Amino acid sequence: MDHHYALEVAWQGDRGTGTSGYHDYGRDVLVVAEGKAPLEGSADRPFRGDPSRWNPEELLLAALSQCHLLSYLHLAVVHGVVVTAYEDSPVGTMRQEGIGGRFTEVVLRPRVVVADATTVATALRIHRDASEACFIAASVAFPVRHEPVVVPA
Repeated sequence: MDHHYALEVAWQGDRGTGTSGYHDYGRDVLVVAEGKAPLEGSADRPFRGDPSRWNPEELLLAALSQCHLLSYLHLAVVHGVVVTAYEDSPVGTMRQEGIGGRFTEVVLRPRVVVADATTVATALRIHRDASEACFIAASVAFPVRHEPVVVPA
């Protein structure tokens, strides 16, 4: 079954002379999807972006983390693990190569609290299955590693 997604992305960086020079335009964009609050984006600061706005690299980390979390919560239900809290602090490494570059790795570091101490081992194990179930992780060309911590409530 195919699922389709659509956005509108509008560049907001014309300072009156368009892209007449590398320093002459802003990197600000507005991302809009029907029924959702607009998302203000920009380039990362080293690429002349606005650090107060989300950059594509951060959004990629957020997508990987959120996808893993949602896959994990589903599998927790399937395996009888009651999760009462879940937080993640993902980190990614991007290597710049010439004018482009690529991510070389992302590490998800979920911290999970489970209601029952007897389910800690299962809760740790299902992170592997959640990774395999995550559509976003399956779509990237770099490793997405996991360093989970699971503790009982």
